[in-house]
Amino acid sequence: MNTTTTLLTPFAEDVLKGLTEKEKHLSSKYFYDDNGSRIFMQIMKMQEYYPTGCEFEILSRQSDKILQQAGFKGKFNIVEFGCGDGLKTRQLLTTFTAKGADFTYIPIDISQEAIDVLVNNITATLPGIDMQPRTGDYFEILDELSQSDTPSLFLFLGGNIGNYKFDDAKMLLEKFNQGMNKGDMLLMGMDLQKNPRTIQKAYDDPHGITKAFNMNLLKRINNELDADINLDQFDFYCDYNPANGEVNSYLVSLKKQHFHSTVLNTTFTFDKDELIWTELSKKYSFKEIENLAENTGFKVEKNFMDCRHYFTDSLWVK
Repeated sequence: MNTTTTLLTPFAEDVLKGLTEKEKHLSSKYFYDDNGSRIFMQIMKMQEYYPTGCEFEILSRQSDKILQQAGFKGKFNIVEFGCGDGLKTRQLLTTFTAKGADFTYIPIDISQEAIDVLVNNITATLPGIDMQPRTGDYFEILDELSQSDTPSLFLFLGGNIGNYKFDDAKMLLEKFNQGMNKGDMLLMGMDLQKNPRTIQKAYDDPHGITKAFNMNLLKRINNELDADINLDQFDFYCDYNPANGEVNSYLVSLKKQHFHSTVLNTTFTFDKDELIWTELSKKYSFKEIENLAENTGFKVEKNFMDCRHYFTDSLWVK
């Protein structure tokens, strides 16, 4: 056995696997290093990128109804997976606090920088909040929380579930379900199917910010895996298919080329116009939301929507 492979990080292993397969791919979970998280905050501020504004509206105007629908009596946890900067969640927490809800907020993110920004954002508005931020893997922390008798409202906001293929989404939600207690709730942001042009503009913006977000994956490979990728020799492309509700994003090799990674001790070759698939962003119909809940051990309690019905925060119960 090659002893160096046992020392590789998960990122290194996944890059090696993804870029040596016939149809090359990189996992979108690696977008969110500290620099990627900063770029994504820029994406969320773009006028074309509607999901953030839609969800902000839902949480600003309907958090009291979400609290009422959740129906917790006494103390509960609010556990947020992939919390980001917390600006949307702050709307929900502010309303819950104003309504006298007794909760502990437990934000979880893989980026320590994102956690630091979130803590500053939340405490600036809610200085007395009971908050226990955690940096790390969702499921390790979920295992710890499942030992407690305190009921929980889990948050998986921002449409993140749309980044998973159906089987992977099902597996993820089944894992969430296994780590939850009966009666726990899941509030999940889900982007809805709508005019294809609206969706296309959101994911192929004229400012080049989404391109920079994707190109950051190549920068990571250069920085972390000691590679010599010429970034100017790659471009970004994305496509929305309204028939299945899928946005697929790619990096495109502009010429026949190769690059070498010292850490991986591997040279990767690319044909001209060869694609690296980087991300899926699935848009759901209401029927698909119902089916996904039923297939993973949940029941849809209510879909909270923005005024344009572009987006839903779907409240599920175990």
